[in-house]
This record gives sequence, structure tokens and C-alpha cells, in this order.
Amino acid sequence: MALRHLGPLNVRQRATLSRPLPVRAYLLHLTHYDPSWCRRKAWERQFSLRLALEAVEAMAAAGYTTLVVDCEDAVRYQSHPELARPYTAPMRDLATLAQRAHHRGLDVVPKINFSQSHWHFHNHWFRPHHLLFDNAEYWRRAFRIIDELIRVCGPRRYFHVGMDEDHERSTVQYVRAIRMLRDGLRRRGLKAVIWNDTAYPMGRRWVHAEKSLRAEADLPRDVVQVLWDYDGFQPEILRRLRRRGFEVWAAPGRDAAQIARWHDAVRRLGGRGLLITLWIPCRPRNRRRILSRIRQLPASVPGPVR
Repeated sequence: MALRHLGPLNVRQRATLSRPLPVRAYLLHLTHYDPSWCRRKAWERQFSLRLALEAVEAMAAAGYTTLVVDCEDAVRYQSHPELARPYTAPMRDLATLAQRAHHRGLDVVPKINFSQSHWHFHNHWFRPHHLLFDNAEYWRRAFRIIDELIRVCGPRRYFHVGMDEDHERSTVQYVRAIRMLRDGLRRRGLKAVIWNDTAYPMGRRWVHAEKSLRAEADLPRDVVQVLWDYDGFQPEILRRLRRRGFEVWAAPGRDAAQIARWHDAVRRLGGRGLLITLWIPCRPRNRRRILSRIRQLPASVPGPVR
């Protein structure tokens, strides 16, 4: 029923719908940087490893394939101890989480955000080095951190580099930054994953949507595009990205019916993944909400296609 408005199924779509999505992912926040989160930074506490391990068990039971971990300054980097904050955990906690995830059959995708914005603060976890603004030292430091996370998390396919709501870079600079990250990750055997902002051409977000759209033409097609749309249902954007040759995931909002619609649309239009999100800390007070969201993943084995 959710797919009727997308038109009749062809043979290839029927074959696609007979298989579950290859990437069924949940984004777990060990920390995060955005305006609302930053207002609470003074009171932020270390993430709960116990809850994170419980989330992994819940993901395995629900049929997920992939754990995306928002790392940033939640863990202590040997190469950059100056990034440690009062809530920073030892790197061995992330190693324990990654080991459990791998044991349960999940790929682990580290996430750190390299978007530049004085409005959204996504790169402020990197402070004071975020002020270097894409010079040689900035990227040298960035890849030292990336290499630490790769060693600890052992990702098999992907590394999420954020890049949403970038307010500071021109389109040319934005494409150049993504290419820098993509090229470095490709040499390490991984694909770069980025957010796609084109679902929100409105208000202050319009600059992000426009930049993201213009960048699509110039980005390598092996950069994975995650279309985030927490309020609507715009499968035409998925279709455009697929026609341009990108691997596409969708990140829907909180409504279970909308999640199911996006899940079906991604499968029908040849996308590869669904990323379930909940932008709250991995802390015991949020246990019920996190586990409830994990259980919202639609059934990974579909019924007959009509």
C-alpha cells in the first residue's frame, strides 16, 4: 500500500523487493555536537558502555547489520589527548563496544563530522583544530584520528564523515573537502558516507540544501549519500540520487509508519540502506527510548510482492 503511488513494479524491482536491505543501521551517540546538544555540554557525562552493549544485543535481535557510532570527543585519542573533555571515555570502552558488535555480526561504522558551521558546531569536537579550515595541518590531524578509529572499530566497508549543514564552505570548497575525505578513506579500503541535505530547502537550511544538490554533480559516485528527512516523504530525491549513480541510504524520522514507507521506497528504488536515528545521549535515563527506537526497524525479510 505504501508504494502504490510510485507506480507498477518491474522485474528488477520485484527481485530487489524479494531481498532485505543490505544495510540496516542504527546511529548510537556516544556524544554529538549541534546547537541544542551544545547547550548541555557543561553537564554532559561519559556515555554508558553498559547501555551501548545492551543496544548492540537489541540490534542483533531486531535484524540490524550495521552499528554507526558517533565518536567525536567521546573517546580519548592517543594522537590528540588535547581533545579530551570531562565526559571523554578511554578508547578501550569503544574497543569493547566494537568487539561486541562484531561478535554479534554487525559492521561498525565510526562517525565524526567535518562540516564547518558557526551555526551548527558540528566540527567543534575538533577544537581548537577546527579553526585551521581545511589546510594541510587540518587534514593531517583529521586522518590521524580517522586512523585511530579504524584500528579500534575495524569497519569493513564504511566511515561516516558527516558534512551536513555546512555553513562556512563554498560549494567548491565543500566538494573539495568531501573529495579529500573520500580519497583518504578509499586508500584505506573504505567508502565515505555523508549526509544529503536536499530534503530541506527552507529558511537558513536552504543554503545547505542548495550546496548539497550542486555538489552531487561533482562528487565521486562511490560517496554514499544518506538522505535525512525527519518530517516528510520525498522518494523523488532517492530516485534522483540513484539515477546519478550513488549508493543511497535513507534516514527517516521517528514515526513508525514513515519509517516503514521509507524502508519500502529505498528497497523499490534500488537504495542500499536505512539508518535509524535518535539524537539523544547513550545514558541510562534514555534506555527505554533507545531500545524502543531500535525495535522500530521494519521486518528485514519481506513478504510476497504484489
